[in-house]
Amino acid sequence: MTAATPEPDGVDVGAETAAPAWLNPEEKEAWTGLASLILLLPGRLEAPLQAEAGLTLFEYLVLSHLSEAPGRRIRMSELAFLANGSLSRLSNVVKRFEQRGWVTRAPDPGDGRYTVASLTGSGFAAVVAAAPIHVRAVRECFLDQVSAADGRALARIAAKLRVRPADLA
Repeated sequence: MTAATPEPDGVDVGAETAAPAWLNPEEKEAWTGLASLILLLPGRLEAPLQAEAGLTLFEYLVLSHLSEAPGRRIRMSELAFLANGSLSRLSNVVKRFEQRGWVTRAPDPGDGRYTVASLTGSGFAAVVAAAPIHVRAVRECFLDQVSAADGRALARIAAKLRVRPADLA
């Protein structure tokens, strides 16, 4: 574009607007592959968890991160980050887990502004029962389909993009 472009509300954008650097075929293939991983893989991992354990992938990740936390206790805000969900979404899931006797919540003894979620014995049993289902799906949908070098490359790419939290490394 060479001239200033008026915005819908009548405000003038001003100077020239550069055309985007369109994706070449190789870049488009890489981006489409990444988008497919992001959009399609979670559903493939969730389907067996739903069918066999009655858990969503998010619910499984919540239980899994709780089971791996020191003392099986973690602040809700940290758990929301690790499970990639909002605090309100996590609160709803934890409320259901409390009703099942899988999780308890209490103020953080070190700082009462925070809430700590703790995995109970029955919650730990639930994640132990669901873990083989999840691991099987991860192997079938991902690990068995790529070489070890591909897996290492994907881990390097995630690190470069800074989308892999240090806590999961």
